[in-house]
Amino acid sequence: MPSDSPSETPDRHRDGYAWFSRITTRWIDNDVYGHVNNAVYYQFFDTVANAYLIERGGLDVARAETVAFIVASSCEYHAPIRHPALVEAGFRVNRLGRSSVEYGIGIFVAGEAAAAHGTFTHVFVDRGSGRSVPIPSGMRAALEAARKG
Repeated sequence: MPSDSPSETPDRHRDGYAWFSRITTRWIDNDVYGHVNNAVYYQFFDTVANAYLIERGGLDVARAETVAFIVASSCEYHAPIRHPALVEAGFRVNRLGRSSVEYGIGIFVAGEAAAAHGTFTHVFVDRGSGRSVPIPSGMRAALEAARKG
């Protein structure tokens, strides 16, 4: 039977991710229960994925002919985060296809196992037509570099 303990769940450990981006929580991220609202984690996912595409893949969000659209996402929550906090979002590539990529993302607070982890899938499309296209070679190389395991 699988264990939910952080020591036996690779998605909850920093060494399971290839790249990290820091995100500072905002006052508005807290909900009435006093912790970061579950929907904000998806914003963290979007932020780290696009930061990687921009910084490592050379994506020019304003001018690129090929852009990435979200087609699927999932998140498992393990521990609450409360504002103020500095979040470190771990990023890796789980699967790389011709025109799509699935990322693995972990959301960490310093010194702790992941408070949440999940997946996020992008399909690369032509900006003008919205039709899927092969991942550009420079972007593909950056995504290959983020594979773990």
